[in-house]
Amino acid sequence: MDKNLKAQTVDDLIEIINLEAIKQLPKATEHFISDLHGEFEAFDHLLRNCSGVISIKVDDLYDDILTKEEKLELCFNIYYPEDLILNAEKTKDEWITLLDQLVQLTRHVSSKYTRSKVRKALPKSYAYILEELIYQYDEKDNKSRYYHTIFNTVIDLNLADHFALALAKLIQRFVVDHLHVLGDIYDRGPDPDKIIDRLMEIPSLDIQLGNHDIIWIGAYSGSLACLANVLRIQLRYGHTQLLKDYGIDLTRLAKYGRRYYHDNPAFYPRGDNSDLSQEEIDDITLMHQAISIMQFKVESQIIQRRPEFNMEPRLLLDKLSKDRQTITIDGIEYPIENGCFQRVDPENPFELTLGEELVLLDLLHQFQNSEKLERHINFLVLHGTMYKCYNGNLLFHGCIPTTKDGEFMSVTLDGKAYSGRSLMEKFGESILKTFRDKNSMDDFATDLVWYLWCGPVSTLFGKHAMKTFERYFLKDKKTHKEIQNPYYELRNEEDFCLKMLAEFDLQPSGYIINGHTPVKAVSGEKPVKANGKMLVIDGGLAKPYQKVTGIAGYTLVDNSYEIYICAHHPFTTREDAISCRFDILPKKYIITERSKRYYVGDTDIGLSLTAQIKELKKNLPPYKSDILN
Repeated sequence: MDKNLKAQTVDDLIEIINLEAIKQLPKATEHFISDLHGEFEAFDHLLRNCSGVISIKVDDLYDDILTKEEKLELCFNIYYPEDLILNAEKTKDEWITLLDQLVQLTRHVSSKYTRSKVRKALPKSYAYILEELIYQYDEKDNKSRYYHTIFNTVIDLNLADHFALALAKLIQRFVVDHLHVLGDIYDRGPDPDKIIDRLMEIPSLDIQLGNHDIIWIGAYSGSLACLANVLRIQLRYGHTQLLKDYGIDLTRLAKYGRRYYHDNPAFYPRGDNSDLSQEEIDDITLMHQAISIMQFKVESQIIQRRPEFNMEPRLLLDKLSKDRQTITIDGIEYPIENGCFQRVDPENPFELTLGEELVLLDLLHQFQNSEKLERHINFLVLHGTMYKCYNGNLLFHGCIPTTKDGEFMSVTLDGKAYSGRSLMEKFGESILKTFRDKNSMDDFATDLVWYLWCGPVSTLFGKHAMKTFERYFLKDKKTHKEIQNPYYELRNEEDFCLKMLAEFDLQPSGYIINGHTPVKAVSGEKPVKANGKMLVIDGGLAKPYQKVTGIAGYTLVDNSYEIYICAHHPFTTREDAISCRFDILPKKYIITERSKRYYVGDTDIGLSLTAQIKELKKNLPPYKSDILN
């Protein structure tokens, strides 16, 4: 046998042994989170405590060894090592105790992984020493002096805090192997950019895009309608700082607002505006009106050029009376409140003024030339999809539009009918296309991304119409009603959920994990539906939702033993959490306790490894002697 061929064969044999062994490791933990809506500090704490998993691991290891207070202190050292460990004043004995606890815990939480995977996660500066500490196989006899000397020397060299910080980060890394984000990173809260920066640090994750994410992608990619929506929402919640952080200068929009608009209570910024001056609030009020009118105009232009969207009832500016005091909708005349239609031409109500067009083009240019925004949108598009099939489960943000009798709704786009899975994939293709061709402001794919935001057969909107206009200008709340797609009733039925799993070629044993609609826990609504087949994990992480939900978000944890939902309490601030050691540990709801422990071989990765092993075995010679002689 040729020497090179024999060497390759031996390599293949070693790889088969390695892959077969990996399949027998316990399934790693998955962490699911949804609808972050710019609430960075609450999200960051959920990542740091891994929805309570770190506390569970500390309990497992130190249940009868440490007091409740000592375990809590250890947990917070792991959650916030930058604040509590770096430059901390401790005695030598205190450093030895902390380092020893962190080493033991790192060893405990990394035991699911191969040594190679652990090695790759180690910081390069301390990799050798940390690996020696984590894999202590003989710390009581032959090597006890060796390990004791490592600790003492690290402390004597004033490196204890850096080693402890590295260990804390490793524990956070190993406790959860993969993060699933089920959409809506942007809007309502002030810091979605910080959330994306944090997500970019996570080595293994996927994102199912939400409706608030795709309007940012659309805005960056050239959709004036998406751009206007993004700006309107930021102004509505007073989040001008986010735009400044992205390098967006609102000077031209502010100048236009001051020239043509006036004080209007319907357009005051919502929420806590204590960090805004009165002058800023006044400017936001004027800009908010200006961008809203621009939005209604550019949206109307899309509706006119895309009759296949079937959105003609949303053409409203042409239904205003001449004096702008009333509007006629579906044959009923309604009085206008807080109107601001002075820049709407009665003869051409959907046409932008020259000033409006210049403002929008200036803002679009700024969006497309913001390096930070480009980095974030690139990340979203690279990692974001409309849906994800993962370990037998179906993940998506919004809905699958459905008729009342449970059939997937069909819509004709570009002359072809789409429904169910094919509709999601069509939308996904459109997002990629408009992102790649970002200079096309009115092509079909760009308009379709806007349709995803508010279209009646959108998989991300899920209602018959978006009533933004009515909520601003009509007092009659019956006109505000947005009728949900029948999907949201049908998802309570197990048979319908099984039908959805089959649509995506998944087995009945899988789950559907859904976000988008806050679960009204305060009213008795449950996140677990359809006899456990449907898990809805939007519980209101965003503060504006918490009055409705009664909690502060759900997350989901899937480990080798069980699947469970966590219901979270409201989070105040990072400073409060650290100073008060307030851990907001979630209430745990078991979905499934597995009859047997799951291993890597039971996962999608296991299927991939089995396929690799099969291919490697094809190349092996028929006789052992051909290899070993």
